[in-house]
Amino acid sequence: MSTLSKIIVPQNGSLCLLRLSAIGDVCHAAAMVHRIRTHRPDIRITWIIGKIEYQLMKGLDGVDFVVYDKKTGRQGMKAIKAQYKNMHFDVLCVMQIALRANFLSRAIRARVRLGFDKARSKEGHSLFINKRIAPQHHPHVLEGFMAFADAMSIPPAEQLQWALPLSSDDLKVGEGLADTLGSYAVICPAASKAERNWTAEGYASISKWLVNQGFKVLLCGGPAPLDRQIGDAILAAGGHVEQDLIGKTTLKELAGVLAKAKVVIAPDTGPAHMATTVGTPVVGLYAHSNPVRTGPYLNRDDVVSVYATCVEEQFGKPWQNLPWGTRAKGSTLMEKITPEQVTQVLSRVLNQ
Repeated sequence: MSTLSKIIVPQNGSLCLLRLSAIGDVCHAAAMVHRIRTHRPDIRITWIIGKIEYQLMKGLDGVDFVVYDKKTGRQGMKAIKAQYKNMHFDVLCVMQIALRANFLSRAIRARVRLGFDKARSKEGHSLFINKRIAPQHHPHVLEGFMAFADAMSIPPAEQLQWALPLSSDDLKVGEGLADTLGSYAVICPAASKAERNWTAEGYASISKWLVNQGFKVLLCGGPAPLDRQIGDAILAAGGHVEQDLIGKTTLKELAGVLAKAKVVIAPDTGPAHMATTVGTPVVGLYAHSNPVRTGPYLNRDDVVSVYATCVEEQFGKPWQNLPWGTRAKGSTLMEKITPEQVTQVLSRVLNQ
């Protein structure tokens, strides 16, 4: 299996991308799509994507979407295989190493099946590909996706762009808030797992600090019970919140809200990366995952992270000497982050 020979997508060729989840990751993938569309608009792109993630990406210019709902399991895979039984793509990019995604890739016929380098190939990934991207040293997830474009001989982008498909109505939600409230900051407090969330008391303290700096504070998030639970806890802890929008916006409306915010504070969660796509600075809060790999791409120097300390305590060596992507484990790691650390970074970001 080769990583050296470049893959050339023929003129008017066909490309299938397989990246189902999660919100942050599909935001990273969208930057790679924009790069391809900029330099090779002739390539016909099909993207197999998750049901929730599609709600954010639908309408992306030049892309045909195939939605896979993981709840449908093998039946959903069989339906996609039947849909594309007469289609033979020039290149399939298997951009997810999870076992479900690997098996789903079998539903797609392609001359070139491009996947991750050997070091990152897990869960049988190597069995489903015939070409690899080049190895990378400590890449961010976005850079890992860009390596797929590199392998296909797509020229680098002069300027990193995402071109998130937001309508004027989506953007009006944030514009209306800015007109009504003036300068506002957004706290998106919930990650997909409770252990990755900071404390309600910490968020409440930051909300008070932001109000003292002249900002209105909004709570934002999805409809999941965990989002609502931590939102209620922040309010109970005395958070100074002007509006609680948790569960009250679509993903695209949320992007519109983030677009008009002065700053976003969030743990390792999708809205942090959505904010990056619309040009809003993010102060990310990290303990379990390495922000060098998963931090808000344009604000990797503005994270508040105790990851390095936690992972060295647990594994006895610095993260640089551990397998890339090693996670720290524990339900109380985020408690090591102090409000003083967060306000210090916020002050720097807001003054830039």
